[in-house]
Amino acid sequence: MSQGREDHEGFETVKGCRMSAQSMSPLLRILHLEDNPTDAELVRGMLEAAGVDCAIRRVETREAFQSALEREQFDLVISDFTLPSFDGLSALTICRHKKPELPFIFVSGTIGEDAAVESLKRGATDYVIKDRLSRLAASVERAVQEAQSRAERLQADEKIREQAALLDKARDAICVMDMEFTILYWNRGAERLYGWSVEEAVGRSAHDLLFRGNVSLLLEAVKQLIRQNEWQGELHKNSKDGRENVVESRWTLLRDALGQPKSILLIDSDITEKKQIEAQLFRTQRVQSIGAVAGGIAHDLNNMLAPILMVTELLRDELASEQSRKMLDTAKASAQRGAEMVKQILAFARGAGGEPKTIQLKHLVNEMVRLIGDTFPRSIQVESRVDKELYPILGDAAQFNQVLLNLCVNARDAMPGGGTLQIGADNAVLEGKRTPMLPEPVSGKFVVLSVVDTGCGIPPELMGRIFEPFFTTKEPGKGTGLGLSTVLTIVKAHHGFVEVVSEVGKGTIFEVYLPATIKADSELIKSAVPVMQMGRGEIILLVDDEAAVLEITKTTLEAFNYRVITAKDGAEALILYQQRVGEIDVVITDMEMPVMDGEALVREIRKTAPNAKVVCISGLEAEAKGMDMSHLKPQAFLTKPYSTETLLTALHQVVTS
Repeated sequence: MSQGREDHEGFETVKGCRMSAQSMSPLLRILHLEDNPTDAELVRGMLEAAGVDCAIRRVETREAFQSALEREQFDLVISDFTLPSFDGLSALTICRHKKPELPFIFVSGTIGEDAAVESLKRGATDYVIKDRLSRLAASVERAVQEAQSRAERLQADEKIREQAALLDKARDAICVMDMEFTILYWNRGAERLYGWSVEEAVGRSAHDLLFRGNVSLLLEAVKQLIRQNEWQGELHKNSKDGRENVVESRWTLLRDALGQPKSILLIDSDITEKKQIEAQLFRTQRVQSIGAVAGGIAHDLNNMLAPILMVTELLRDELASEQSRKMLDTAKASAQRGAEMVKQILAFARGAGGEPKTIQLKHLVNEMVRLIGDTFPRSIQVESRVDKELYPILGDAAQFNQVLLNLCVNARDAMPGGGTLQIGADNAVLEGKRTPMLPEPVSGKFVVLSVVDTGCGIPPELMGRIFEPFFTTKEPGKGTGLGLSTVLTIVKAHHGFVEVVSEVGKGTIFEVYLPATIKADSELIKSAVPVMQMGRGEIILLVDDEAAVLEITKTTLEAFNYRVITAKDGAEALILYQQRVGEIDVVITDMEMPVMDGEALVREIRKTAPNAKVVCISGLEAEAKGMDMSHLKPQAFLTKPYSTETLLTALHQVVTS
């Protein structure tokens, strides 16, 4: 072999000025399709003279060419245009099919202008006439550099696509806008939160889309952003459907190469539900404050009211004046009303109490009809409707009497000018009925207690607040705002639910659904005692972004002999699961979390372990109503707040399934 050449794995090596420091193998691997050894030697000599460090594999036939492409790696193809049994354009077609990105250079003495143009159209990188082989080295270098640039661009594009896909998986809304607030980027999280698609949002003004009415706050945010390069705060933003979202918004200022403000990156976390829960928590804390002292207050008030009631009974017969008797009756009625109010506050603050008994609501309905017939204004006509074979229910008769009384008093107050009040009790058999008050569809036998009036009705904007503690539309002194709250507390404690239909100016229908029973009292009372299920050392992956919920639930599960791994969001949980996929027995995950939510987490876990056992948890009962969980196939679904008994029972069923 001549100087400057050596055999290298079947290649003819041309030694130039550069060699690989690691492997000492040629840097450039060339497949040369050429049937003329002299012409092949000419090409090799030209590359050697130009200092191109390469290894050349020469082939002559179609079969050898195809085999080399399939079995070996090359950086470049050099091909003659005309071969005895194989032409260059066919070789180009094969190369583009098998290695689309591989540079392909024709070197031929017979290629004409038309053929050269056709070869470029079909994907050839360049062509060199054998009479001008001096430009071959430059053509090779340019072809390899262009191929490397294309590969780098493809890698960069792929990286961008991967990053975009990750941004689209994020639960948060991510948006980029220029300094004029024109939207430049809009991820899937923004689509989900605000309702506008990418096509609808990009190019539009964020002022028009999201920030209607927040001009002063935005100006302050932009000023701080320019001074400090970032801003964070709470904003109210509009959705496509008209809803207002409360978001925790984080802004980052992006600058150009000269340091001038260029655009703004926004990341919005939806805290609408969190704010609603906080408001509910404040109301609950106020109620809990009442509950903490209600027992003592009730005891003192009853001690004060008892002698008043007894004295009125004793003195009435001693008074001769009818006027005096009326005044005494008024005092007695006031004391009785005070006693009833104490009972109502206790029922509300403490919830349902007392031992459950099997009762027939028809007796309560009949008694209530007689009571309100004697005490309500004559302008209100009272009607009743009771099923002859009414199912019995399990509960506290005094509390259901309170439910009926509160609903009837509300109906009376809604008809100051008179009307019709109807009390009904009917049997119902439910099949998969959905209600906002229960996390799952309900089925079975129920008794429906209804109170229907022809009064003023409830405005739609107030419908969502009627069961709130202390909420009332009555004048001061006319109501406590505890009537419907007490109803709801009692009904929920008896595993029932309430439905309301109302039309302004036409009246309101309250329907209380209570589960029927056919069991004896002793059996029912015995079954009411909770049985806490113990674990057997199973490993639980617990995922929740609320630190308090995470810690309390972890402590509870560990107390019942489970081993617990915690994660504060879906992304962290996915990493932990993949690290310990063979060890984790059950995943318990919240559905609403930043970064990666529960839905995305469960989908990714199913890819790794299709049969993984999952318990999904939702923060709100209303959310549970509208959520379609069928595609996630969880083994159990719970709604916050849940009791320890509920959690342990569900977990035991999942573990043993």
